[in-house]
Amino acid sequence: MKETKAGKPPQHLSVIRHCVSTTRLADSTDLDLVERLGSTSPPQGQSGFLPVFRSGSCSEMGPKPFMEDEHICIDNLVEHLGALPDFPSLGAFYGVFDGHGGTDAALFVRKNLLKFIIEDSHFPTSVEKAVKSAFMKVDHAFADSCSLDRSSGTTALTALIFGRTMLIANAGDCRAVLGKRGRAIELSRDHKPNCNSERLRIERLGGMVYDGYLNGQLSVARALGDWHMKGSKGSACPLSAEPELQETTLTEEDEFLIMGCDGIWDVMSSQCAVTMVRKELMIHNDPERCSRELVREALKRNTCDNLTVVVVCFSTDPPPCIEITKSRVRRSISLGGLHLLKGALDSN
Repeated sequence: MKETKAGKPPQHLSVIRHCVSTTRLADSTDLDLVERLGSTSPPQGQSGFLPVFRSGSCSEMGPKPFMEDEHICIDNLVEHLGALPDFPSLGAFYGVFDGHGGTDAALFVRKNLLKFIIEDSHFPTSVEKAVKSAFMKVDHAFADSCSLDRSSGTTALTALIFGRTMLIANAGDCRAVLGKRGRAIELSRDHKPNCNSERLRIERLGGMVYDGYLNGQLSVARALGDWHMKGSKGSACPLSAEPELQETTLTEEDEFLIMGCDGIWDVMSSQCAVTMVRKELMIHNDPERCSRELVREALKRNTCDNLTVVVVCFSTDPPPCIEITKSRVRRSISLGGLHLLKGALDSN
């Protein structure tokens, strides 16, 4: 659990949830709109690349008594939100919210964060500012809600994509990992209290880290909600809701994105997850089945937390086989080397 105290049961228990959706991006006339949103231009030679958004998700309670995770998968923002002024038709939004101390914060953030992004004055001219502002605004709006438990909290990891520009925002210990031709590229940083930069920030603001916990209570250094640990709105405090942002320009080598709560990453490396998903996609090309396999594997490895995974593919085709060129240089070990190795093994 994120907090040492037991959280209240969620309003609706769900043992396992999974979904899959897909959408094809529009024609090249929309690219002009998209490139006004992203701060980076497409790489040379990649101007014709059009991502395809196909997503699948799986969420399971695991060994914990309550399910406190939430997630969202929107492959087509225009279809989801309706026509909006200056809004491009190429867009998708995904999020994983790992709640603690009850489900109120995770539910509230899942339902409202995208609305705060779209309605922010910086959108769409500066998507980065809009996302960062929306995280803070939704945190303050949750504090103002009289019908919700202000002491519940949640981490938040989102991916907002327009055309080839993908913006990852993270506050907490969920993680986003890009599968790039079989290589795992981490696009977020786990905000643990014992991380050097987070520890320095916490201590500078008058907090402390005790046995890996912020003020001896919380195992994450950034979260939304948890207002029993925060001061007045707008004041600097050790527990921050401000997200870290990472922008990426997608290319043909970027095959899929994995977004998961810490229940996955506690028992599995990023590279292991990417290898698993790529292997599964080459067999059945189904992101939903991939998300289920990651959850099952984490359960086999005895994870102690709720489990939520979102897998987003950027092509309709499965990943291609990777050809490894055989080296022409023969590698061998000398007789002397064999003796040295045998002696080392015998001495142990």
